[in-house]
This record gives sequence, C-alpha cells and structure tokens, in this order.
Amino acid sequence: MSVVSLDQAEAKQRAWDAAATVPDPEVPCVTVADLGILRSVDIVDGVAVAKVSPTYSGCPATQFIEFAIETALREAGFEPRIERVLSPAWTTDWITEEGKEKLREYGIVPPQKSSNSVRSLFGETTVTCPHCGASDTERISEFGSTPCKALYRCKSCTEPFDYFKCI
Repeated sequence: MSVVSLDQAEAKQRAWDAAATVPDPEVPCVTVADLGILRSVDIVDGVAVAKVSPTYSGCPATQFIEFAIETALREAGFEPRIERVLSPAWTTDWITEEGKEKLREYGIVPPQKSSNSVRSLFGETTVTCPHCGASDTERISEFGSTPCKALYRCKSCTEPFDYFKCI
C-alpha cells in the first residue's frame, strides 16, 4: 500500500511506527520511542515530520539517531524531515515503563527516581543490582560506558553494572 493512499491518521500512525522502531545506538536494547526522545511524528504537507529531543545537548549519538529515524521513515515510503526539539529538555522521566524493563533485562539499572528529586541531583541513590537484586552496591565511577550512565558494582555478587542516571 502506498503511503499516498493512506488517510492522515493512518499515515501518521504508520510513520510513527516506522520511526519508533529505531534502536538507540548506545543502548540498543531500547528504541528511541522507549527512551522518549522521539517526541512526535506528524504528516505536514505530505512530509513525515519527526520531532526528536536529544538526551543532552552534547550527546554524540544525536546526529546518528536523527539519520536513523530519517532512514526508517524513507524506507517506510515517507519523505522525512527531522526537527530537533531542545525545549523542554529531555528527562529520564520520559523513559517508558517498557523501556525501563528492557534496560533492567539488559543489565542496566533504569533511573530510580523522578528527575525533580533533590536526592537524584546529589547521588544519594540506592541502586539495586540487576544481576542478583541486592541493594548493597557502590558507585565506582560517575561515568559508565556512556556519559548518561554511572558504573556501579554489587558488593554481594561482585558484578559491575551500569546505572542509567536520573536527569
């Protein structure tokens, strides 16, 4: 079926479905929709306009993600346009519950608090080990495999793991 023959609502849903499948390049267990960085997809004058918020302004994956979404939309038959949205700034509060579960299953602890929690700003977070469930953990480094994660270690099972910081 050509995207030209779809009504506006069907085209919008189909465009969203195509864009929403794009995996995050740094955390491939979740999609851009799971992370909440894909804000919307609308059809404007026959163009699929995807609004995307980077996780932070210096994220090195931003252009790659935008290109991947553009490619997914083009492969689904749409003429794509990407609009980067910086305000409001992305927050870990936008990660879906499904996304948090995917992170946990992948071995990355999802954010433990809401971004407006004062404790989240000062590192007073109790992080539960994704491997054994113990809460006796320690932060080894403020930065993990990416800047948006911190490196922790479980004192019970001794396994290291990433914690997706609450921002």
